[in-house]
This record gives sequence, C-alpha cells and structure tokens, in this order.
Amino acid sequence: MQDEKGLFYYPVLGNKKLKMYVRLTPEEVEFRPFDDDDPSLWDEHGWVPYSAILEAKKFNIPAHLYDIEIAIRLLRDAIEDQE
Repeated sequence: MQDEKGLFYYPVLGNKKLKMYVRLTPEEVEFRPFDDDDPSLWDEHGWVPYSAILEAKKFNIPAHLYDIEIAIRLLRDAIEDQE
C-alpha cells in the first residue's frame, strides 16, 4: 500500500492504526513506524536500516514488526509499477 508518506504495510493484523513504512536506500531496506494514536512516533523514531534491526534482536525489540519479506515484496511491486 502507499500513501503520502510512502510504501507501507500493517505489521499487526487487525490494527490499521499502526503502519510500517519501507524504503530502499543504496545500502539496504529501511523501516519507519507510524501510529495514528501517537503521531510523534514518526518524528521520534526515524528510518532504521534492516541491519540495525537484526542487531537489535539481541535486546528483545519487537523485531516481528519489521518484516523484510513484506518490505521486499512492496518495494519490488513499486519498482515494477514504475516500469
């Protein structure tokens, strides 16, 4: 899905208020959450590279919210739509 902020998916089934945005940089895929109930999360969180998410898994972050397979699929579809 896409809106004015970019490509996103819903990381929690049934919760349409939480969105996970994805983008592709020259280095890797990055993620950024947005929560309708807490819009300040967007400014506070910033873009997070997937490599940092993998590293942070050691510290029990909610890594399941950052789904690389969904992100790759969204990005691939967006690129194909541009062609």
